[in-house]
This record gives sequence, C-alpha cells and structure tokens, in this order.
Amino acid sequence: MSPVVRPTYVSLTVLVALLLVLAGAGAGRGAERPVVELDRAQAGTGGSVTVSGSGWRPRALLTLLVCGQAEPKRGVTGGTNSCANADGRAVTTGSDGRFRRELPVVEPPVPCPCVVHVATVTGRGAEADAALQVAGHAVEPLPADAAGGRLSLLADTRLRGSGGLLTWFGSPPERTLVVTVGNVGTSPVKNPVFQVGTSHGVFAPQWQDQRWRGTIRPGGEARIELPVELGAGAHGDYTVSLKYGGKVLAEHPWGVGRPWGVTLFWVLVLLVVPVALLRAALAVIDHVRPRRPGHAARPPRRVGPLMARRASAEPWFAPDADPPPRPPGT
Repeated sequence: MSPVVRPTYVSLTVLVALLLVLAGAGAGRGAERPVVELDRAQAGTGGSVTVSGSGWRPRALLTLLVCGQAEPKRGVTGGTNSCANADGRAVTTGSDGRFRRELPVVEPPVPCPCVVHVATVTGRGAEADAALQVAGHAVEPLPADAAGGRLSLLADTRLRGSGGLLTWFGSPPERTLVVTVGNVGTSPVKNPVFQVGTSHGVFAPQWQDQRWRGTIRPGGEARIELPVELGAGAHGDYTVSLKYGGKVLAEHPWGVGRPWGVTLFWVLVLLVVPVALLRAALAVIDHVRPRRPGHAARPPRRVGPLMARRASAEPWFAPDADPPPRPPGT
C-alpha cells in the first residue's frame, strides 16, 4: 500500500469509530428509563423517606404515592386505588430530568408488598416504582399473573365528539375514547375490562371499569371505543387515561371550554331581577299611596258688574241662553 493511500484509510477508520461511539452514546441516552431510588428500604408509619429519581423528562410534573399490592417489576396491580392518594406529594423535575423529594410514610389501603410509585401527571406517560417495607403493615402475596392474552397499544388515541348547546350551559361534557389495541399474548382476550380515568391538574385519576364486548385473538387487533364523561360544569385541562391489567396503555389531553352560557345566565339574572323588583315596588307604592283629587269640580267663575248688567239687559248674552231668532227678511 502506497504511503499516499494509508492516511486516507486511517482517517476513514477513525471517522467510522467516532460515528459508532456517538451512535452508541445516543442510543444509550435514548434507552435511558426513569429510575426511582429511596434513601431507606424500610420505614414505619409517621416517618418519611427521601425519594430521588433520574432519567425523567425535563420540567415534568410527577406524583409520588405509597402503594400496596405492588412490586417494581409488576407495578401497582390494583391501580391508584391501592395507593394512599391523600398523602401523596408532587414534584417537578429539573432541566436534567432529576428530582429529590421527601415523602411521608403511611399505610396504603391494601396489604403490602408496597412500593413508592412515581408517575407523570401530564404529557407523555412514564412511571417507575421502588420497593418499600412499611413496618407494621399487613403483607399478603400478590395475585398470580393471568396467563394468556396481553393487550398492547398499537395506534395513537383520540377523543371523538364535540360539545353542544347543553354543554355550553353546564351540561356534563362527553367524548368517546378511541384506541387500537393488539393481543400480543398466546390466548384470546374475551370481553376485556378496561379502566378509564380522568384527572385534572395534579390530582390522581378517578378510575371507572368499562367492559368492551368482543374477543381479540392472539396476534389480532381491535378498535376500542369507550365513553368518557366529566361532571357538570367541568372546564379546564383534563387528561383521559386508559388502563388494562394494572398498566396504563394510553393517555390523551382534553381541553374543556368554560360553560359561558351559565355565566351569561347569571349576568342576566343579576340585571333582570333587580329591575323587576324595582318595578314591582313602584307598582305597590303607587297602589297604596292616597290619590289626589285630579278631576274635582271647578269653582264657578265670577262675573264682573259690567258683564252682569249686560246679561240682565240682553238675556241672549248669558252664557247658557240661546241667541234670539232673527226677524224675517234680515
């Protein structure tokens, strides 16, 4: 090989090596998953643990909960109903995706094994768990995994429908959650029961069980449509979540407009009612107060001396007398 060509091959080799290193580093960053760590593995009720995490989305809002019937590998099998929601905490990650927050230790509503469950509130869903032993709390084995079919999300979710005139006046907003799921298990899934939850702000979702009628065979897919409804007068930014088998399959934002019809109604009430009350009060006052004699008889008009003499001399001049007849020929 000539000395002129050797530097070219060396440069290409170095360039390829650099590209491989950069690609590996990028893949490592892309594959980084959220991690949760505790400063202690066991704590009693009334104490606290320090929760730290890394690998989360920058500036993401997270919720921290103590949950029962859960393991880091299987997650929270009973959903957030197995968590001490009233004693949870919220935290926002830094620009590097890290956080650190103190969490009080309380007994969850179901037996242990327990975990500290961390999940995102808005945006792309992510969650992670860290095992925690709650001293003095009951411990029961987890239910066995249901063998057979497993459902996975295949397409993006969407909300179908729109608000109407009744919603503008405070009627409960309604939509239809549409998702496409596939059966990645080895047996059919018949009449699966999904959990649909709606959350507002930092509050945990309120889950409702909804059964979908049908069978999804292994390797097959199905389009799932489930109704979603909020409370009367609800408005603001909501998140609709879909869960199956204790795992959140999808999340979709839902911006609900303010029911301005209700505001317009109250504005009209505040304007019309005072005017009506004022008119009624004026009518009552006008009816109750004593009336002044508006059409009383006028006193007789005085007649001066000259007019009296003329009236006596000429009777026809009297105001109430008829004029005398004219003589013929005049």
